[in-house]
Amino acid sequence: QVQLVESGGGLVQAGGSLRLSCVASGRIRWVHAMGWYRQAPGKQRELVAAITSGGTTNYADSVKGRISISRDNAKNTVYLQMNSLKPEDTAVYYCNADIQYSVTRSYWGQGTRVTVSS
Repeated sequence: QVQLVESGGGLVQAGGSLRLSCVASGRIRWVHAMGWYRQAPGKQRELVAAITSGGTTNYADSVKGRISISRDNAKNTVYLQMNSLKPEDTAVYYCNADIQYSVTRSYWGQGTRVTVSS
């Protein structure tokens, strides 16, 4: 069994910052790509940012320059530093990771809510 547990969501005013964390635990031999997705009410889930095990990153255009993804491979943890938050960043943020034990599978966290007030 593998679990992804997110933390760090909450309510923040526009222009503020939040840092999300996601820890992977369980039967893990290797964690490949990790990423953050978000889903706003009435909208589809979308990629926010992703990072490979080697540190290569990819960002949605809407968050470039404001949001940064990083990871600690020793702790199987991925972070999302969100600055200059806007009301349109309001969503449930989900952690995703491609984790290998015998085979590689994609896992999702339960989500953490981020609300940005104007």
